[in-house]
Amino acid sequence: MKLAGKRILLTGASGGIGEALAQVLAEQGAILLLHGRRSSALERLRKGLPNPDHHQLLVADLMTATGRAQLLQHPILDEPIDVLINNAGCNEFAWLEDQSSEQVERQLRLNLEAPVQLCRALLPRLNHPGLIMNVGSCFGAIGYPGYSVYCASKFALRGFSESLGRELKDTGVKVIHFAPRATRTRLNSTAAYAMNAELGTKTDTPEVVAEAALQALMREGRNYWLGWPEALFVRLNGLLPALVDRALAKQHAVIARHARQRQPLNTEPKKHQDQGETR
Repeated sequence: MKLAGKRILLTGASGGIGEALAQVLAEQGAILLLHGRRSSALERLRKGLPNPDHHQLLVADLMTATGRAQLLQHPILDEPIDVLINNAGCNEFAWLEDQSSEQVERQLRLNLEAPVQLCRALLPRLNHPGLIMNVGSCFGAIGYPGYSVYCASKFALRGFSESLGRELKDTGVKVIHFAPRATRTRLNSTAAYAMNAELGTKTDTPEVVAEAALQALMREGRNYWLGWPEALFVRLNGLLPALVDRALAKQHAVIARHARQRQPLNTEPKKHQDQGETR
């Protein structure tokens, strides 16, 4: 799809990946509807984009039905959109038993319930042809210790994207599942960064992820797995999961040491949590 002049709703726009994605989309001449929870951050982003007067802001908390209704009732969504990018997300790097019920709920609501509900509500407002991009994760195909709830939400998002794409066959609306690997954003915990460094895990900048997402949108494919060897591990895990079991077993002690660092359980949303890391 050529993006010049297209109206694009981008959730989680003021996070690391979201900011980079907004920049490359605006450079293509897209008209952006920028969603986030902090109006000040969104306004700074808008002013720094090409043609800032072309873009508009949507402030809402997607983790609640009230917040989603606030977004959907905004007058700027009375006009149809061409592309919906479900980019907002969050994660917690911790053993399941060390997470609070609020931390579990937050990941499931923002990573899964919000994009499902937005797709449902916005399908009648999508132009045909139109695109939906659900930003998933390599952990949507590889169950990784320390990310059990995050993996659950991203596995489900991948299944939802596949199913919805098949539902919409021949309607003119395509669904893209875009899955980055580890990305350097300010929302990762210190423990996650330390683990990645010790294991030698490759990470991408938000700018690299945004450029790949842009190419995925323009090519309109179904599934994009970003990064090597992560893309290989995705395929191995589907065909020969025992091989991945053995590979992760070798890393288990390192993962556990970082994931189980004792910190007070935080039941409050993280600051600046408009876009969590995707992997």
